[in-house]
Amino acid sequence: MDSPTTPLISRRDALIVGAATAAAVSASSATPASAQTSSASAPTAASAGSASAAGGFRMKLSLSVNGTARALDVDTRTTLLDALRENLQLTGTKKGCDHGQCGACTVIVDGRRINSCLTLAVMHEGAQVTTIEGLGTPQNMHPMQAAFVKHDGYQCGYCTPGQICSAVAVIDEVKRGVPSHVSADLTARPILSAEELRERMSGNICRCGAYSNIVEAITEVAGSKA
Repeated sequence: MDSPTTPLISRRDALIVGAATAAAVSASSATPASAQTSSASAPTAASAGSASAAGGFRMKLSLSVNGTARALDVDTRTTLLDALRENLQLTGTKKGCDHGQCGACTVIVDGRRINSCLTLAVMHEGAQVTTIEGLGTPQNMHPMQAAFVKHDGYQCGYCTPGQICSAVAVIDEVKRGVPSHVSADLTARPILSAEELRERMSGNICRCGAYSNIVEAITEVAGSKA
């Protein structure tokens, strides 16, 4: 039985008192030294003038995009994909998975194809970037673009810019003698077979399933028979 002289307190009241006590202790634990450090660092950040509103930092960046010099001022966290689409309005390069798994964002940087969603724009100072817009226009198509149209190498078309950029780079890789995972002899010049093409293009996903037509298009441009 409860003692008549012992006051009762509910669990709810105990939690409220505990939380209030903890908050009071936390507030009183701030020292003048920490406050001084905080106030001293504020002018430094302000004088730098590079912090963005979202908490990141900005950098100036120079690129050659499709043969044209472009100067950008971007958040250091901006991917090359977002810089192309949002800053330069080159929306031909598509954002698919944003994890480097689908290849829709493929562009050619300094002669090599990359997934632009996986690399930061500031990592490519002075680089030569080619997007689908730089390969050709509807009035003057690149041979690979024309071959994709001829062989129906697309359906919805969302992955097509990445497919075409990747295909152009694949032919260049073969010409340079770069082997793939299915190359039987790493020292011999690669043969542009259907197996080689499928392996080299395996990083570009076509959810519509136009793979056989894509192989035919690349084969025609490469001037070989797969």
